[in-house]
Amino acid sequence: MIDGRRAVRYDAALACRQLAESDPKLGQLIQRVPFTLKLKSQHSPFEALLESIIYQQLHGKAAAAILKRLLAAFGELHPAPEHLLQAPDDMLRACGLSAAKTKALRDLAAKTIDGTVPTLTQIRRLPDQEIVERLTEVRGIGVWTVQMLLIFRLGRPDVLPVTDYGVRKGFALTFARLPKSKPFDSSMLATAGQILRRGEKWRPWRSVASWYLWRACDLARKAMVLPD
Repeated sequence: MIDGRRAVRYDAALACRQLAESDPKLGQLIQRVPFTLKLKSQHSPFEALLESIIYQQLHGKAAAAILKRLLAAFGELHPAPEHLLQAPDDMLRACGLSAAKTKALRDLAAKTIDGTVPTLTQIRRLPDQEIVERLTEVRGIGVWTVQMLLIFRLGRPDVLPVTDYGVRKGFALTFARLPKSKPFDSSMLATAGQILRRGEKWRPWRSVASWYLWRACDLARKAMVLPD
């Protein structure tokens, strides 16, 4: 099965080289892990945000089941915004959507129709900050959700999600002097300020740096697994 993922459009090799030169400590991490980020299937912003809303605060399998039922209710396709607005609440609730998520999806549809949420063609031309400002007007969509869209769907190279748990943990694992005798806990997470300050070294490749901080978490988990 073809998963529809595609390579980023920016020069990943150049990004890794410049990051390593500007921040040797991060460069040590880059040497350990090849950059393999692939962009998710490129839906329209409406379709991508619809899926993001469904997946919020749910286990992946549960959210996937709800999405599958929703698509089946609309003929195995993402619904058009107009069709989503016209759908009765009972139909959407039968798919497994909560009342809050039903309201969020209806607001997403309305703001797509009025132009607040841009089309795929339009969003490709917009700067990151304008995308954040416009999409966070949608009920239930916060900055983090938009940042994930920017990194993993639009392939923007300079996004730094400082509130992301994995980024905060990966930063601490990479740059902080953590006690070796104590397991990692939330008190050890890096602050947004710490990440932003060091992140100035990473411009214009902060998305790539963020990807490597997530990999730092992966490496730490693997190191904790004892061999058979």
